[in-house]
Amino acid sequence: MTVADLPASARKTDTQTADLTVIGGAGHVGIPLVLSFAAKGLTVNVNDLNRDSLAALKAGRLPFIEYGAEEVLTNAVRDKRLIFTSKPSEISNSGPVIVTIGTPVDEFLNPERHVVQKCIDVLLPYLRDGQLLVLRSTLYPGTTDWINEHLKRMGRSLKVAFCPERIVQGYGIEELARMPQIISGTTPEAAEEAAALFRSIAPEIVVLDPIEAEFAKLFGNAYRYIEFAVTNQFYLIAKSAGLDYQRILKAMKYNYPRARNIPKPGYAAGPCLMKDTMQLTAFARNEFTLGNAAMLVNEGLPLHIVSDLRHRYDLRKMTVGLLGMAFKSEIDDVRASLSYKFKKVLNGYAHDVLTTDPFVTTDPELLPLDEVIARSDVLILCTPHDSYKTADLKGKPVVDVWGMLENANLIP
Repeated sequence: MTVADLPASARKTDTQTADLTVIGGAGHVGIPLVLSFAAKGLTVNVNDLNRDSLAALKAGRLPFIEYGAEEVLTNAVRDKRLIFTSKPSEISNSGPVIVTIGTPVDEFLNPERHVVQKCIDVLLPYLRDGQLLVLRSTLYPGTTDWINEHLKRMGRSLKVAFCPERIVQGYGIEELARMPQIISGTTPEAAEEAAALFRSIAPEIVVLDPIEAEFAKLFGNAYRYIEFAVTNQFYLIAKSAGLDYQRILKAMKYNYPRARNIPKPGYAAGPCLMKDTMQLTAFARNEFTLGNAAMLVNEGLPLHIVSDLRHRYDLRKMTVGLLGMAFKSEIDDVRASLSYKFKKVLNGYAHDVLTTDPFVTTDPELLPLDEVIARSDVLILCTPHDSYKTADLKGKPVVDVWGMLENANLIP
């Protein structure tokens, strides 16, 4: 009988009995992964510096919205499938270690892959040779092999793999269970062990070389970012012609399969799309012109909206209400949200700027929706939360790039 076969009440759970460790396991990338493995009967060491998030998970609460995760978390805590640790010395050396820290970009939008190296260096004294080390989040091309060579120079021999996450924010539990998992390793043994690990939670495995897997993640996010830029550019062109782009788009897509994947216009934001597009641009020596153009369009859309409002109204005498501060609908994550770009720009022109969001809990300046509507002279739908579809906007003029508010007093 193995530890996994024991009833929860009799099961000993400590770092040495954990089947795997997830570094950053209490974060947006980590939690869906942790819970997916736990749901398959594995014991997971959730290692994270954020002790508040660890405490929430230990109490059976999610620190942020992850749909479909509540019951999985409840079961995992009840069955003692989760071990909560916060120090590098507390990682498990009896199973794979998955690192969910990716490559950030600096203030010049250039990748800082040394952040990944520093994380690995901190963990290194507590990793054993022969252990599987899986890099999970976005990496600048060549980083996996670079880390592997760094470990060799340090006299260490680990099995290094890169298995990129590709889930949609808030729906990780669902997507991990139905989407193929890309696997890569710096050696055949690393790839095989990583594939065996992820087969427990993924329906299919696709094997690539590490740099191919790194590009697959970057290409995927850059492509989505460019798609949003194309439709946003179409929106601005139609608007400049005095036309309703939503009406044109609806006609384009109606029973016409080659146009079915054109997204609606909107504010393309979040912690990944622009960052990953800029990493690809950096690799291409700033010659990824489509990526650069996409950034200008998507980041410039709020500026176009504000400029249009300034031509229509005397904003110095007006209060502008921003509806939705999360970076996408039905979640509570404000990272890289363009709603805050709106707020910053409008603070330089409007008499006052008020903000609201039904999900975000981390912004003390947020007000109730009814108050924002009552006090505002004009509204901007920043995040298309479903609750706004039926909200009574009191006839206030509203900017709706998303095309969601059919019966509102829309500003053309």
